[in-house]
Amino acid sequence: MLEVAAAILGYAGAAVIAAAYFANQRGKLASDDWRFPAANLLGSCGVLLSLAVQPNLPSILIELFWAGISIYGLVRSLGAR
Repeated sequence: MLEVAAAILGYAGAAVIAAAYFANQRGKLASDDWRFPAANLLGSCGVLLSLAVQPNLPSILIELFWAGISIYGLVRSLGAR
C-alpha cells in the first residue's frame, strides 16, 4: 500500500515538473514567475517522497539539486516583488 502511494506521488511530481516546463516552453509561464519554481519544488518533493520508499541515489541527488535550485528561484522571484 505504501509503495503504491509513493509511486503515485512520484508520478504526480514528475507530471507537475513536466507541465511547468511545457508551460514555460509555450510562453505561458515565465521562469521568473514565482509559480514556475514553486511547481518545480512541489514536483521535486513528490518525486523525493517516492524515492524514500524505493531509493535510487542518482535520482535522489538530482531531485535534491532540483529542489535547491527551485528554492533559490522562488526566493529570488518573491524577493523581486
